[in-house]
Amino acid sequence: MPKIKSYYKLRIIGHLVFWLASIIYWFILFYMVDKENFSLTGHTLLKDLILNLSFAISVYINLYILIPKLFIRKNYIYYGFWLILLLASSSVLIQILFIYPFHYIFSPEQFDSFDPSIYSRYFFVTFLYVAITSVLKFIKEWFILQDLKFKYEQIERQKLEAELKTLKGQVHPHFLFNSLNNVYSLSLTNPEKVPDLILKLSDLLRHAIYESRENFIKLSKEIGFVENYLSLQKIRVSDKVKIEYIIKGTVPEKLIAPLLFEPFIDNAFKHGLSGNSGNEFVKVNFDFTKPDYLEFTIENSYEKLIENNTKYKGIGLENVKQRLSHLYNKDKYELKITDENNIYKVFLGLHLKE
Repeated sequence: MPKIKSYYKLRIIGHLVFWLASIIYWFILFYMVDKENFSLTGHTLLKDLILNLSFAISVYINLYILIPKLFIRKNYIYYGFWLILLLASSSVLIQILFIYPFHYIFSPEQFDSFDPSIYSRYFFVTFLYVAITSVLKFIKEWFILQDLKFKYEQIERQKLEAELKTLKGQVHPHFLFNSLNNVYSLSLTNPEKVPDLILKLSDLLRHAIYESRENFIKLSKEIGFVENYLSLQKIRVSDKVKIEYIIKGTVPEKLIAPLLFEPFIDNAFKHGLSGNSGNEFVKVNFDFTKPDYLEFTIENSYEKLIENNTKYKGIGLENVKQRLSHLYNKDKYELKITDENNIYKVFLGLHLKE
């Protein structure tokens, strides 16, 4: 409420300053035109006030009736018609007041008749006042609109940051839960491998919890995380599983959203390997041959009997989709998931950030 009151006070002061400046301007103009007959009397003051009153009537009818009711609603023809009629009426009013009662009271011996040439001058000057105040109104509303837009963007940014924090909060427990499951499973089947697994897991947790706090991190760190994560999975899974990891090109010094690849890799190992087939595989491929562009592909075999309806429908995949949509424009990434001939494939194309 205090801000609204101060705004209205400033607006009233602005209007008063404008018309005071106009009154002073016409005083000076009367003096410059007729220095010999000029005098600071009620005669000059009344003439000045009649002019500014007529201008004010036209200005405020235009600002508060014609523009909101017609111009803003794009009724330009009606707006033009009523504006011309308003200017014409105001110009007639000025000359009528100058003829009667102005000259009748102050100088009846100089009683004038209606003069079309003077009328056209009043029409033009009234038009200038209306045009100037209209431009000022549009400039003011443009600044108000920009301020509202800025505040809206701030609110949206805060909302987006809150959503991203929530999504990040989901990533860490999800990753920790899956990792602990891996440790537990391995402790039952190959307990001698558990120490190595825990050691690698500590490095992964350090990256997941501390190094991935920002929205974007160095791509090299994320690739290092993927390599460590694959090493951890190799310890856990059977030696019969074929794990292929290929990097084409050189890893550029760019930025990327953290933990984008882990859910895809985790799903490939978690849902894709039953341990019953001799042809199980996971293929992870990074392609950096295109400038400032990354192509990530992961393929894995799977058996439909063990998939049910839970394949790739966990928190991890949905989390990645949401973070991609929040952090990248739609034209900056491409995510494709295909399922053919018992082979699940994920492709992610991504424009890298500086």
